Amino acid sequence: MKTKKYIPITAMLLALLLTSCGDSKTAKDETKESTQTEESHTEGEAEEVMLTAQQFEALQMEIDTLSQRNMSGYVEANGTLEVPPQNEANITALTGANIASIEVIEGDEVKRNQAVAYLSHPSIIQIQSDYLNAYSNSRFLKQEYERQKRLYEAGVASGMNYQKATADYQASTAMVNGLEAQLRQYNIKVSGVRNGTIYQLVALRSPIAGVVEKVFIKTGQYVEPQTNLMEIVDTDHVHADLMVFEKDVDKVKKGQKVRFSIQSRPGKELEAKIYSVSQTFEQDPKAVHVHAEIENKEGGLIPGMYIKGKIEVDNEKTTAFPESAIVTEAGKNYVFEAHREDDAWSFIPIEITTGEKDGEWIAIRFFETPDPNARFAYNNAYYLMGEMKKGETEHEH
Repeated sequence: MKTKKYIPITAMLLALLLTSCGDSKTAKDETKESTQTEESHTEGEAEEVMLTAQQFEALQMEIDTLSQRNMSGYVEANGTLEVPPQNEANITALTGANIASIEVIEGDEVKRNQAVAYLSHPSIIQIQSDYLNAYSNSRFLKQEYERQKRLYEAGVASGMNYQKATADYQASTAMVNGLEAQLRQYNIKVSGVRNGTIYQLVALRSPIAGVVEKVFIKTGQYVEPQTNLMEIVDTDHVHADLMVFEKDVDKVKKGQKVRFSIQSRPGKELEAKIYSVSQTFEQDPKAVHVHAEIENKEGGLIPGMYIKGKIEVDNEKTTAFPESAIVTEAGKNYVFEAHREDDAWSFIPIEITTGEKDGEWIAIRFFETPDPNARFAYNNAYYLMGEMKKGETEHEH
């Protein structure tokens, strides 16, 4: 690292002239002239910090031209990652039964209609027997109904016999349909039961594709009807659920951008877009739910994660620099203009004024409009200023 100084030609000529006339001057005059020369030198010099290619790479310098960034007014809102109700599922038992086997553990991915556990119980066998008996009886009553219908139409049987056969057949059909519906709820193959197969186990299947979030059962455990056995969550539909306080509600609407971070990924910013704003207040605290679809969605986003967000409410494009690209020295703010010189880089401090801060970015203004193709350092401003000040100290000595 070095600090390069530029001495004006006028200062050099003045120094030569003073040397040639030195014998005719008094000590007092020499001191005065020397002081004037140093002042002239200080006022006319231009300072820059030089980095070699190795130093540039080691510091991981970021160089870029000026760009416009949306510096927005924003509403701060915290919340959690959630999934819509239609993307969560509870696995329950329709009847009291024992857990014969568990096919998944927490964290497993499952497909829609995949078996996650099996139940067994005498009542499951009984309903299949009831269905088989009802189905066989219905077939017999259907034949009797058709026989009585033909006799009635031929005028050789009474209407009463025909009506009774009709009622018996319709009642048996209703019973068969009801038992058949129950078998389908149990995920029992109806055609197999009709052919005489009695299934000992009943599969519990996931109604959605997703991830097993919780398992509440153990093998052999008896579970009551409607007991919650497992929870499945489709994390592909995870979204940001933010709470906006009453004072900021009128600023928030659909379509606005949200930038948020999660504790497990410090320094990583995710973006989302508001698709729903609740019209009712939660009372503790008094706030409304704002739902935003995550745009740059990544893996590892788990429902329930705490998030800190900022909702952009007023967008305005302006020149901005990262906070690490701006340094304050003697009450003034600077950025560094970058110039490549063969294999080295030079950095010249440019005074600026700072404006609104948005996250890690700060809006800035130049006193003089820079060249549109000028390049600037986007990090390590404090380091560059420190090296420049070090060079100034060495010069004074």
